[in-house]
Amino acid sequence: MSGLSFAWHAARSGRKPLVLEGADRVGGCLDSRRAADGYWYELGAHTCYNSYSAFLEVVEGVGLRDRIVARGDARKRFAFLRDGALDMLGPISVLLRFDRRELLRNVLRGLRASKQGATTCGWYSGVVGKRNYSRVLAPFLSAVPSQNVDGFPATGPGSLFKKRPRRKDVVKSFTLDGGLATVTAAVAATPGIETRTSAPVKEVRRIGPAYRVRLADGSEIEAPVVALAVPPSMAAALLRSDFPDLAGELARIGMAATESVGVVVRREKVKLPEMAFLVPADDLFWSAVTRDPLPDPSRRAFAFHFRTGLTDEKRRARIAEVLGVAQSDFEQVDRRMTLLPSPVLGHDRTLVEIDRMLDGERLALTGNYFEGLAIEDCVQRSRGEWARIAAQS
Repeated sequence: MSGLSFAWHAARSGRKPLVLEGADRVGGCLDSRRAADGYWYELGAHTCYNSYSAFLEVVEGVGLRDRIVARGDARKRFAFLRDGALDMLGPISVLLRFDRRELLRNVLRGLRASKQGATTCGWYSGVVGKRNYSRVLAPFLSAVPSQNVDGFPATGPGSLFKKRPRRKDVVKSFTLDGGLATVTAAVAATPGIETRTSAPVKEVRRIGPAYRVRLADGSEIEAPVVALAVPPSMAAALLRSDFPDLAGELARIGMAATESVGVVVRREKVKLPEMAFLVPADDLFWSAVTRDPLPDPSRRAFAFHFRTGLTDEKRRARIAEVLGVAQSDFEQVDRRMTLLPSPVLGHDRTLVEIDRMLDGERLALTGNYFEGLAIEDCVQRSRGEWARIAAQS
């Protein structure tokens, strides 16, 4: 979505962008998987909110406003899995799982403490208490980016949560009929945008005031503007030859991998209550996200986000065990590997340096490693980068 939204803004300004996608499909983390009869579920990002103004600008711009659908009542329910027992919760009842005495000892002093210069673990532990944090809160926070978030900044760039103005004319929590990949497909089909899939890039070089992009097949393309919407480690590798200092800053941003497995099962086979997601206290997986907020009369779908290093058989077996079904009950099985940034304290300073080095360049960097991981963070970065490039014309 980062690269496509940059291309969409460029096309809207009269340019003719070429999108080079290394994979065999566009969309990146917006990954809606579909059955032959049209049933779909999300294997990647799964929820949008009416505070996503930059994303909604694109949705409306490609004519998909009427495809927005509200997520149903199951969005309000989630489950906590500890020692094999499933605890059904809601936004308020999760607070009751804290040790109250520890919470009361810490909450007032903790809320007064500044988040500036604090890690996620340091600040939230100060609010709810160390034991409450490790037993209850940490698993839920880590489920968001499918990795340990203890070292994430508590506020600012790279932090988990941000306040944004909400649009009152859009439902609070939504997706799109057909899945979020409906948006990326529509952007890729926008007049003026050319998209090539299975076209990985190997290097970006400077040639005078323009750039030369070398692809894996040996072909080269010259362009006056280049935008990289790839993980920071990959951006560093592509830019190393002519932008060594910029590559060095990009290489400072850590990354974490997650292996996701999605399954579709007949509704009558699964005994789990309907819910938005399931979080384990300590398990092989970080979270399992469901299709339940958009219920289907005959099927349910679950996307399990696993820690790395497991065999496919172990992942499938754990999914079957959690769902209480046999592996033979899986009607559809999908897989993906995702690389996500792991920001730490000082991430804001790294971004300042990156933007300083980009100043005056017609080279743009966008993605989920700037302000945050949310779809909105990505699209806002792309919109800002296009505005910076356009101002130089």
